[in-house]
Amino acid sequence: MTQFNSLLEGGPAAGRGWRRALTACSGRDLAAHQIVTEVAVGVKRGSDELLSGSVLSSPNSNMSGMVVTANGNDSKKFKGEDKMDGAPSRVLHIRKLPGEVTETEVIALGLPFGKVTNILMLKGKNQAFLELATEEAAITMVNYYSAVTPHLRNQPIYIQYSNHKELKTDNTLNQRAQAVLQAVTAVQTANTPLSGTTVSESAVTPAQSPVLRIIIDNMYYPVTLDVLHQIFSKFGAVLKIITFTKNNQFQALLQYGDPVNAQQAKLALDGQNIYNACCTLRIDFSKLVNLNVKYNNDKSRDYTRPDLPSGDGQPALDPAIAAAFAKETSLLAVPGALSPLAIPNAAAAAAAAAAGRVGMPGVSAGGNTVLLVSNLNEEMVTPQSLFTLFGVYGDVQRVKILYNKKDSALIQMADGNQSQLAMNHLNGQKMYGKIIRVTLSKHQTVQLPREGLDDQGLTKDFGNSPLHRFKKPGSKNFQNIFPPSATLHLSNIPPSVAEEDLRTLFANTGGTVKAFKFFQDHKMALLQMATVEEAIQALIDLHNYNLGENHHLRVSFSKSTI
Repeated sequence: MTQFNSLLEGGPAAGRGWRRALTACSGRDLAAHQIVTEVAVGVKRGSDELLSGSVLSSPNSNMSGMVVTANGNDSKKFKGEDKMDGAPSRVLHIRKLPGEVTETEVIALGLPFGKVTNILMLKGKNQAFLELATEEAAITMVNYYSAVTPHLRNQPIYIQYSNHKELKTDNTLNQRAQAVLQAVTAVQTANTPLSGTTVSESAVTPAQSPVLRIIIDNMYYPVTLDVLHQIFSKFGAVLKIITFTKNNQFQALLQYGDPVNAQQAKLALDGQNIYNACCTLRIDFSKLVNLNVKYNNDKSRDYTRPDLPSGDGQPALDPAIAAAFAKETSLLAVPGALSPLAIPNAAAAAAAAAAGRVGMPGVSAGGNTVLLVSNLNEEMVTPQSLFTLFGVYGDVQRVKILYNKKDSALIQMADGNQSQLAMNHLNGQKMYGKIIRVTLSKHQTVQLPREGLDDQGLTKDFGNSPLHRFKKPGSKNFQNIFPPSATLHLSNIPPSVAEEDLRTLFANTGGTVKAFKFFQDHKMALLQMATVEEAIQALIDLHNYNLGENHHLRVSFSKSTI
């Protein structure tokens, strides 16, 4: 019951919400209640622990009565539904889900549009079926996500109408999914947003504002703006954050680009602890719909305007201070907080350390410019490949692959914001077949080898590279920073280069080109690889590739799909 108790520590409001969730799941034993509360807040589960099976039913389906298990061990081969355009149905087919996605995250996709009445997860096939209460709600949801590509865990997913008109599930086999639904509904009903909207049992009203108001209870350790950004950016692009103290409580206003992202973040994070047994998040919708940020410093940040001044008395953080405090406070990052959304321990420690000096004038959090990258493929990685990949998120100054540990490297970015961006987007991505880990380093700078010393080309200074994307103030590149995705944006294409030329070029990187689309002027294009890993490889290999006619190809990750 440890996890269950920790969820109730934040105060009576949280306790009431979860007691209602448990009441909604009456009839099950206490152990089942604990499972419900853990799953309802998005705690990661192994596929063998998830719902053990369900039955799909459709009036015209020959699959009626077929048992489908969530871990992929189907009683017979499940072919899915390839048809993109079908007749409207209140059952929606969701494809290309990330491997570790939870029921709660899938349910959250539907909540802004109406009550979710059933769910079936096909874990082994990265698919799910979601049933809404009405066909109108399903139509609204499909129309919305046709215009705005939904993302879960920084990965685009696809939503279409199912051929099935309803989901008939065996309650004994699908008990966990039903428990999650009831618990989520109870919590949503208990937490009426501040924006004036009302929440009822029959439907959850869409959030009117993309701005969340966040209060930190039990704040035994300081919480920085960068820690908030790292946690909340898991649910979508965070545009602006303002932090302040009111009524002796640390609070923040955080603006997403989309109200749906705000709804999903509130559902998953409200009541969670940033660190074990403390720093509890209390989240509501703000009445504001847009934040006005004047300065980029340790109190406020506009991620769409990197050119903003830091304000009077707000110079950048001295990296030496961050390094000294990171070592002293490494114990602050207690494992198990916010699973599966936990900040990597080293990053949390450094961020908490930086936050410990909020009261010191002239100190800004997020000033650490050096990243430690580990679990690299030492046979393949080079300073140039790291420069190219990390250069998508900032101007890389120096790269050093460690001489005695060649699966690790230090990367120095131009400023702390860029190192945070690179860490947020690249930690956990696959590069040369290995999942890399990116954390803040205790080092202040990357040292170059002594003159005359041969370090086998493991250290390289890129300070004067012409390939930096963000050197120009106000560059459009600042507006086109997206998570790694299978779809790449290509630009600076000469008129003589045809689609087939580019398809062949990208196929030669070892991946499969799934789709291609030229923009109207043929100077730019979208190209989709089979996987995100293949797209990362292609970007490393072909960014700045000479296409002839004095045109060097520019490659970025795209937020669009083809």
